[in-house]
Amino acid sequence: MSSPQLTLRTIRAIEEIDASQWDICANPQNPAGLLPAHKRAAEPGAQLESAESHNPFLSHRFLLALERSRSAAARQGWGPTHLIVEDESGQLLACAPCYLKSHSMGEYVFDHAWADAYERAGGAYYPKLQVAVPFTPVTGPRLLVAEGARAAEARDMLIAGLEALRAQTGASSTHVTFPSKADWDFLGEAGWLKRTGKQFHFLNRGYENFDGFLAALSSRKRKNIRKEREAAGASGIEVHMLTGADLLEEHWDAFFAFYMDTGTRKWGQPYLTRAFFTEIGRTMPERILLVMAKRAGRWIAGAINFIGDDALYGRNWGCIEDHPFLHFELCYYRAIDFALEHRLLRVEAGAQGEHKLARGYEPVETFSAHEFADPRMTHAIADYLERERNQIEAEIEIYGEHVPFKKGQ
Repeated sequence: MSSPQLTLRTIRAIEEIDASQWDICANPQNPAGLLPAHKRAAEPGAQLESAESHNPFLSHRFLLALERSRSAAARQGWGPTHLIVEDESGQLLACAPCYLKSHSMGEYVFDHAWADAYERAGGAYYPKLQVAVPFTPVTGPRLLVAEGARAAEARDMLIAGLEALRAQTGASSTHVTFPSKADWDFLGEAGWLKRTGKQFHFLNRGYENFDGFLAALSSRKRKNIRKEREAAGASGIEVHMLTGADLLEEHWDAFFAFYMDTGTRKWGQPYLTRAFFTEIGRTMPERILLVMAKRAGRWIAGAINFIGDDALYGRNWGCIEDHPFLHFELCYYRAIDFALEHRLLRVEAGAQGEHKLARGYEPVETFSAHEFADPRMTHAIADYLERERNQIEAEIEIYGEHVPFKKGQ
C-alpha cells in the first residue's frame, strides 16, 4: 500500500530497521534513550501527567533483545511482523511493533472468552495480530510516529495499514494493548473498539523521602508498612540495589533462577530466556534497576525494574526462599525509595494487584483497542465493552475512595 509519496511495508525482524530511525519514532523527545540530568516531581496535590513519555520498552534495543534471545519469536507464538511507513527517500516516519500470535498468552489484556466465542461460531481466532511490547503491561505509544509536518498523514496510514495487514495475514483480529490515551483515541476515531482496564501505580506527589510519603498515610497504614519493612529485613537479609556497571552475569544467573522458579509455579511456562537478560545487561544497563536480596552469602530473591525518564517500571520478581513481606520490600517499597531519590513521578509495578492499594499505590486507567474481521464479532464485543468500561470506571472510583492517605491528602 502506498500514497504518492509514502510507502507502507512489513519487516520480519526489528534488526532490519536502523535503530536510530526507530527510536526517533518511538521516543521523539529522547530518541537516544539518555537519562535526563534532572527529574522533577510534582508539587503536592498537583495533577500528574499521564504515562505517555519515554519508557525503555519501546526502544529498538529492548525489542531487539526480545528477538535476539528468542523470547519473542514465531516458534514461541510471537511472530515479529512490524509495520513501517517510509517517505520517498526511505526515511522512517512511523512504525508499530506487531506480532502474529498463535495464542493469547503474555498479553495481560485477556481475550480468552472472545477466542472461545469466535471458535464456537465456526471461526478461527488464531492467528491474530498483536500490537504490543511482548510480556510488558506498560502504557506507552503504540502508533510510533516521528514529529514533523507529515506526522498525521503517517499515523493515518499506519492505522489503515494495520487493518490491511490483518486481512493480508488472514488474522481474525488486531489488538493494540496498553497504548497511550492519545493512540487509544486515534484508534477509536478510526472505528476501533475501545477497552479499559486498571492498574495500581505509586504517584510521587512531591514527597521528600519515604518518611515524607509515610507521613501522608493514615496512622494505621503507616504503622503496617513500617512493620512489613522491619519484618522483611529480619533473618539477616541484605538488599542490594544494582544498576549500570554493577550488573554482572552472576546477578543475572541468580535472577534467572528466581524468575524460572516463580514463572513455573505461577504461569506454567516462563517467557523470557536466559539470553535476554545478558542482552539487556549488555545493551541498556543504565536503564535497569535490579533489587537483589542476599542471606547467608547467597542470593535468595530479586526484582527487576526498568528506569524511564520520569517513571520506574517494575517487571519481574522471583525467590528461592520465602520470607515474610520480602516481596513487598523488593518490589514496592524499594521501588518507591528509588523513585523518590531520583525524583521520578511514578512507579508502575505491573498488572493487577489490589494488595498494592494498602501500600500507597493508586488506581489508574489503562487502555486497549480492537478491530475484527467479522462484523458480527464487532457488534457483540462492542456491547460487552460498553458495560465493561462502566464497570472499570466504577471500580476505579471505589478504589479511589479507599486509598490509605489521610483525609484531604
